[in-house]
Amino acid sequence: MSVDKYEIIIGCEIHCQLLTKTKAFCACENRYGGMPNTRVCPVCLGLPGAMPRVSKGYVELGAVAGLALNCNIAEFTKFDRKHYFYPDLVKGYQITQYDIPLCADGYVDLPQNDGYKRVRIERIHLEEDVGKSLHLEGAHSYIDYNRSGTPLIEIVTKPDMCQPEEAALFMQTVQEILRYVNVTEGNLEEGNMRCDANINLKIWENGKEYRTPISEIKNLNSFRSIREACTYEVKRQLEEFENDRQEYVAGFKRTLGWDEAKGVTVAQRTKNSFVDYRFVVEPDIKPFTVSRELVEVARSKVGELPEAKRIRLKKEFGLSDFDVQTLTTSRALALWFEECAKLSKDPKKAANWILAELLAVLNERSQKITDIAITPAHIAELVNKVADGVITSRQAKDVFAEMIETSKMPGEIIAEKGLAATTNTDEIAAFVREVIAENPKAIEDLKSGKSNVVGWLMGQVMKKSKGKATPAAATKLLNEELAKL
Repeated sequence: MSVDKYEIIIGCEIHCQLLTKTKAFCACENRYGGMPNTRVCPVCLGLPGAMPRVSKGYVELGAVAGLALNCNIAEFTKFDRKHYFYPDLVKGYQITQYDIPLCADGYVDLPQNDGYKRVRIERIHLEEDVGKSLHLEGAHSYIDYNRSGTPLIEIVTKPDMCQPEEAALFMQTVQEILRYVNVTEGNLEEGNMRCDANINLKIWENGKEYRTPISEIKNLNSFRSIREACTYEVKRQLEEFENDRQEYVAGFKRTLGWDEAKGVTVAQRTKNSFVDYRFVVEPDIKPFTVSRELVEVARSKVGELPEAKRIRLKKEFGLSDFDVQTLTTSRALALWFEECAKLSKDPKKAANWILAELLAVLNERSQKITDIAITPAHIAELVNKVADGVITSRQAKDVFAEMIETSKMPGEIIAEKGLAATTNTDEIAAFVREVIAENPKAIEDLKSGKSNVVGWLMGQVMKKSKGKATPAAATKLLNEELAKL
């Protein structure tokens, strides 16, 4: 027996919590963490007689996600019940969507060296999250129902990925897009996004094609775990094929967990989704139409997406790949830069100030761009003051530091501290002559051929002028005086 070759087949199911104010079907606050079982009500606790109501904001955010991922939005949809039994699923069923999802037929383009690879999205449906089991030390486990009823979308792809790295990149790209349109926090550590990876192999042996059973690796919550779990599962399925092959059956899956510490997948259960879940129409929520107005409101919230913005910023402002990648890490930062660029005489210099100086301050303070007191106009005016020769680049750093601390505009700081650069040639020439007179050793070194002395002398001139001398004027006058020696 010999495996001639094999092909990896991966599809992903991403569960993503939405940034609504309330839970999916009740008025309880939608928020992470807190004291267990303090944000619950009869609806999210599944008590008899409690009636769920659909939040308009929930449907709208689902539509925003669908449009951002290039899906069609259904004109008519409904909710269904999906039955399964876990301690943290208090009702014994989950309210979800089965055969008429809100969004369908979308795609995500993954950037690659030679272009893009398209991963098709089969559907995005609305559903509620379950509670959380807490396994503490000792013999007891506890249930926190604060998460129960949290609004989710589930993004289901076609099996278009053929490498573990692609699955990880897909998750990363979806996270970036959905954060960008303010659908989710996308915090993997807090479980805002979780990925189930469905993986099997197409194997050719002695000229005949086989398929391995599908494994569904549940609740992967980091890009690394997606990549490593899929990589391990490929190896495991190859070994199983060689030693104890099993036939592929449509609809049948093995559910696996990922033991990150041991680096192995762990069997949990088997399921046939068509039978196990016993889908029925949710009787407490009427089917509903999705208005054109709701879809247009959702579309207006999508706007320009990260990759399109990166391409435009590179072309419009001559920025590098690194520049645009960093400036588009969040929509707020990208819009902040664009506003600054409109007001600036040199958008590239404005980008440099944001990337090198402003982001360093934000990182040091653990802040976001929305937390900072200064505005795009501050950076734009600072860039313009340097461009106009009002202050030097060296002085600009001092003005920036003062600006960060006080939120005053650069012009005000320059006036208060008397920092305006001087173009008075008589004044600068005097500085030059003083430096030459005070440094005879440097002049001797210059005469003996050490040309790097000129740069050092220039530094002394700038120092003596307290940074006020414009570099162009100082350089010209220094060269003129040195030529006389």
